[in-house]
Amino acid sequence: MRLAVTQDVITSEDLEHGSRRLMFDAAFATIVGTLNSGVVLVAYALMLGASSTVIGILAAIPFLTQLLQAPAVLLIERIRSRRLVSIIALFAARLALPLMAVLGFIESKTLALTLLVVAETVHCAFNAVGACGWNSWIRDLIPEERMGAFFARRTIWATMLGIVGTGLAAGALHFADPVGGGGSPMAFAILYLIGFVSSLFSTWQLAKVPEPSMPAPVPGRRLRNLFAQPFKDKDFVSLMRFFASWNFAVNLAAPFFTVFMIKQLGYSAGFVLMMSIVSQLANIVVLRVWGQLSDRFTNKTVLTFASPAFIACIAAMALAGEIGDRAWTTAYLTVLHVLMGMTSAGVALASSAIGLKLAPRGAASAYLATNALITSLAAGIAPLLGGSVAAFFERRQLSLNLEWRAPDGTLELIGLSIGWWQFFFLGSALLGLYSLHRLSLVREEGEVPRREMVQHVLNVARRGVRNASTVAGLRAAVAFPGGRIIQERRQVRTRAEGDDRREQRSERRSGDRREHDGDRREPRAA
Repeated sequence: MRLAVTQDVITSEDLEHGSRRLMFDAAFATIVGTLNSGVVLVAYALMLGASSTVIGILAAIPFLTQLLQAPAVLLIERIRSRRLVSIIALFAARLALPLMAVLGFIESKTLALTLLVVAETVHCAFNAVGACGWNSWIRDLIPEERMGAFFARRTIWATMLGIVGTGLAAGALHFADPVGGGGSPMAFAILYLIGFVSSLFSTWQLAKVPEPSMPAPVPGRRLRNLFAQPFKDKDFVSLMRFFASWNFAVNLAAPFFTVFMIKQLGYSAGFVLMMSIVSQLANIVVLRVWGQLSDRFTNKTVLTFASPAFIACIAAMALAGEIGDRAWTTAYLTVLHVLMGMTSAGVALASSAIGLKLAPRGAASAYLATNALITSLAAGIAPLLGGSVAAFFERRQLSLNLEWRAPDGTLELIGLSIGWWQFFFLGSALLGLYSLHRLSLVREEGEVPRREMVQHVLNVARRGVRNASTVAGLRAAVAFPGGRIIQERRQVRTRAEGDDRREQRSERRSGDRREHDGDRREPRAA
């Protein structure tokens, strides 16, 4: 079978061919994600009458199904073809999309919601198996020094079509229900069928990507030993602890942003999707810059810069319900989604790259699968906990009343009302602060202080301001070529290796001179 064929040597032509295919795969797979998950899935569930508990379950499924990566490792080790496992699993996962397309026409909303949860579970479960093989496959295919630039370019290419897909979904939901903006069964059916067709193109492109041969299997190696291996690597353990705490904090609140804007702020699902487009546009604008920074200053440095900013955005979401004026609230949400898109781009890119970088070649499947198990369990528990608690407290609020004495001596009452969702978002942000502590304990080769990266960004910004009067100056401020960063790293590495060789030659010459001087002194001593 062609899918099972692997290559001992990946030529530069094979690598370029595979990279192009991966770009197309990312583009079509992103369409599937934008049309059939995230905001669209939540809006679909709300149209079917889902409670916060059901929303929490749907948000937890993609993470909890990652636990299937444990048996997926055994499957990959036995079959010895990551491409074969990935393609079959992804194709099986995407067969659930046509079923999800027709659920809106079922009269019993309880049955429809039950089937929606089942179909989403099947979809995510097979996706998890495919992702296990994909991660190890790409880890061995893409050279380490090109990972930052590769993931930035792949994500930009994917986001371009993702924006188109999100706009299509927003338009479909709005025109299907101009008054409420929540969509209709026919609109959701069309979106899921388009996603299914796109998934077939994604699978076809991925099947054409070459696969390096896996290292020879170790006799007697068991699954327990495979997953125990990453826990012996202190640096990787620190990374897993950060990912677990980060995913718990973020997913305690982020899955409910859509519910908050639709049910409490009164916006339509189409508006929420437009905010998603705003976030994606901000994401694509800065992704290349994040890729350059990760290649130059390491992934951890990028995380220490982007992660606190994203946590601040989660806390700021709690203030959206306190503005009052509709126009100002819309403007506030727009700016907030721009900032979330920019910061999440850095977090996502650096997180993917640092995990692949710290996982050693030949053992990437076990390392990445173990990391997925730990972090996905934490990320899955968070929305389950949040959804179940929110179902009880979403109609309640916390109130804090303060008295203030005016200059004329009269007492005035200042009321501060915090809804459940606002309290929820603030609590998530506080938990995010602990994840930053875990990040500080992660070690990555070549790590530099965060202030050096901040200084570099400020210097680039100053040059952009000085050149703002010309088009070329504006273009230079935002389009710094990634190849230059990679080439600079290679030159620095080459210079360092050259210095080491010169130092070794110098030590050898010194040793030879000492021996020669000793030989000349011995006759005189005799």
